[in-house]
Amino acid sequence: MRYADLISLSYRTVISHKLRSSLTALGLIIGIAAVIILTSIGRGIHTFVLAEFTQFGTNLASVFPGKKTTFGLSGATISTVRPLSLADAASLGKLENIINVVPLVQGNARIEADNKQRRSNVLGVGSAVPEVWKLKTASGHFLPAGEQSNPRPLAVLGNKLAVELFGTASPLGKRIRIGSDRYRVIGVMEKKGQMLGFDMDDTIYIPAAKALELFDRESLMQIDLLYKSNTPIATVQQDIKRLLVARHGEEDFTIVTQNQMLEAMDSILNILTMAVAALGSISLLVGSVGILTIMTIAVSERISEIGLLRAVGAERRIIFQLFLGEALMLSMAGGLAGVLAGILVVQISRVLLPALPVELAWAYIAAAFAVSLLIGLVAGVAPAMKAARLEPLEALRTE
Repeated sequence: MRYADLISLSYRTVISHKLRSSLTALGLIIGIAAVIILTSIGRGIHTFVLAEFTQFGTNLASVFPGKKTTFGLSGATISTVRPLSLADAASLGKLENIINVVPLVQGNARIEADNKQRRSNVLGVGSAVPEVWKLKTASGHFLPAGEQSNPRPLAVLGNKLAVELFGTASPLGKRIRIGSDRYRVIGVMEKKGQMLGFDMDDTIYIPAAKALELFDRESLMQIDLLYKSNTPIATVQQDIKRLLVARHGEEDFTIVTQNQMLEAMDSILNILTMAVAALGSISLLVGSVGILTIMTIAVSERISEIGLLRAVGAERRIIFQLFLGEALMLSMAGGLAGVLAGILVVQISRVLLPALPVELAWAYIAAAFAVSLLIGLVAGVAPAMKAARLEPLEALRTE
């Protein structure tokens, strides 16, 4: 018997039992669709998080107070022999491969303007924020340079904070109160949105020295450095370490590069995507049990047909290939339907839930379809072998 005839016969057998074939393939359809949906969400989150991390650029390094074996986090306060100071930031800015630096102090305070007030994020920074963090001002200008030793009470508002305090009126030149001090607004930032849950628009920027006074701190929380893109990061780290050890007398700080954070996040998110794929694959196991059960039942129902085929000269391998082909046909139909259903659900979710980050993971889609074919192959072997072993006379006698 030719392979074309085997395929045709397997197809007609599957089609002749539409309801049973549909219910058998349903497990695979749900399993494949679940894998596609879950991996699309996982891949979407993966892309979203990495995009959030890289929106400030990739040639960034940060210095945190305290010696830690893991990378530091903004806002961490750790007892050190000598705190990170504005003088440290100024010295780092003079290194050969460093383009600019941003000292950072972060906190939360009540902002008052006329008869309005609002609690907001306060970032004590330097004048290089637009260059280092890739931010732009919508009106006015950012904090001027040279505000370390004797800083003036100047402030730049995030877009959302400016609207909350001043509405449609221009805040430039207006006076606001932060804590017990009055500041003059000199700029408003462009809309930036959120960065890993931190609303950059609901933020106010003041000189780092004023923030140290406001929050009664001695140490900067971190120093961000923008280095030349053609410089090896190892060289940058060595230069930073050499300078700070010379200033502090010991290595009481931690250097973290953007690439290190991206690599760590990438590995974590890849594990997350594989985990959700494994979760969705549980449904595929249910589908394999369904195919095994239905094919076993089909062999029992068609013993006389098998006997007739054997009596007219069909070899055992032909019977084996026939039933194995039916199992593969079921798994292929379920796999294709599952792929189409999963892609359809993902596309619909993009329209109905635009805030949900989803991205089709084609590698996982191809893998899921291949697994569905493998399931059909494995689940169909035992029933096909059982059918092939039947003796012609015994099979015909069951008629």
